[in-house]
Amino acid sequence: MARRSDSTIQEELYSTPDDPARDDLDDARLLDLDVEKESLFLRAQKRVPARRSPLPKKTATRLLWAVLAIVVAALAAVGAHLLYHYGEHSSRFGLESSDDIETVGLSNVTRGQVREVMGGDIGRNVFFIPLDQRQKQLEQIPWVESASVMRFAPNRIKIEIHERTPVAFARVGSKVLLTDAGGTLMDLSTKKKYSFPVIIGMNPGEPLSTRSARMKIYNELVRELDSGGGNYSKDLSEVDLTDPEDVKVLANNPEGEVLVHLGSSDYLDRFKIYVAHLREWRQQFQKLESVDLRYDRQIIVNPDMRGVERQPALSKAAVRVAMSAGVKPAALVTHEPVKSQAPPVTVTKPASKLASKPPQKTRWHKRWAPAKHAAPKPKPRATVAPSVSKSPSVPQKPSPAIAKGQGTQ
Repeated sequence: MARRSDSTIQEELYSTPDDPARDDLDDARLLDLDVEKESLFLRAQKRVPARRSPLPKKTATRLLWAVLAIVVAALAAVGAHLLYHYGEHSSRFGLESSDDIETVGLSNVTRGQVREVMGGDIGRNVFFIPLDQRQKQLEQIPWVESASVMRFAPNRIKIEIHERTPVAFARVGSKVLLTDAGGTLMDLSTKKKYSFPVIIGMNPGEPLSTRSARMKIYNELVRELDSGGGNYSKDLSEVDLTDPEDVKVLANNPEGEVLVHLGSSDYLDRFKIYVAHLREWRQQFQKLESVDLRYDRQIIVNPDMRGVERQPALSKAAVRVAMSAGVKPAALVTHEPVKSQAPPVTVTKPASKLASKPPQKTRWHKRWAPAKHAAPKPKPRATVAPSVSKSPSVPQKPSPAIAKGQGTQ
C-alpha cells in the first residue's frame, strides 16, 4: 500500500467546512454526545429487588414500643421490689423512741395520752404503722376533736391535734366536767381558767345524742342573752336543762342568788324583766329565792320548790379542782329543799303588756294571793321552799317543784 503523504493526512483531518464528509462526521459525533447526555435521565433504571417484611411497618413499630414498655415495667418492678425489701429490713426506718414522734396542737391533751396510743409502735418500721387506725384511736381522747397522723422518711411521725373548745361546765353525778357545744364531756383543764356556768341535768349513762340536744338549748340561751351587747350569760352560775320546756338559770347577786324560770323561748326578754325589777322585788319581799317568768300576764315570786331530788355532794378535792378551773362557788353548793309555810306571790306583768291599759303605764303592782288560812311571816333561812298557793290567781299549771340549786347532777 502506498503511503499517503503528510499533507494528505492533514487535509483529511482538517478539512474545510465545505467538505461534505466532514459535515457528516461532525453530525454523528454531536448525535452521540446528545444521546449520552439524555441517557442519564431518560433511560430506565434497573430496580433492585427488596425483601418484604411479613408485618406491616406500623404494626412492627407498635410491637417495638410494647416490648420497650414491658422491659421498662419489668425493670421498675424489680427496682420497687428491691426498694421495698430495703425499706422493710433497714434499721434506719425504725421508730427508735418517742422523740421521733412530733406532736402539734397540744394544750389540754398531754403527751402521755398520745404515748398511750403510739407507744406500741416504738421500734417498729414507720412504713408498717397503721396511720388510719392510730388517727381513730387519738380521736377517742375526749379533748381531741380531730387528729391527723403523717409519716416522714426515714423514721419520723408527725401528729397534729385539733382540740375541742369548751363552752360550759357540766355537773355529772359527783363530778364537774367541761363540755363542748356538741355535748362531749372532758376533764377539767389545769392549764386554763374558764368563766362558764355549770349545766345541770346531765346523767353519766346517757348517750351523746341526748346531751347534744340539751346543748342546743344551752347554745340558744347563751346566744340570746349575749345578743345586743348584754353579755348576761356571765351573770349565771347554773343552767338547769332537766326540763327542756322550763330552762332555769341561777343568777348571781351580792344579796343572794335567784333561780329564774325562763321557759323554752324568749330568754332575753324574760331575763331583762328580772334584771329591771330585781331591786324592786328585793324591797317588796323579805327573801327572794326564785322567780317564774314563763307566763304572759303574771309572774310568780318564790314558787313551790319542794320535792327536789338531792344531788350527790362533791368531795373536797373535786371542789378544789373545780374552783381552780373557774367554777363559781354558788354552783358548788348542794342545796336542800326546806318546806315553808309562806305561799308564793303572784305579780302582774307591766301594764304595757296588757291590752286593757295604755302602754305608758309600766309600773309593777304587788298583789298578794288570798289564802284560806293566814300564814305567819317566815323567818330568814338558809334555803326556803314556799308551799303552793291555793289562790285562784295562781296559774293553772304551777311552777314545777324546783329547789335552789336543783339538778346539780
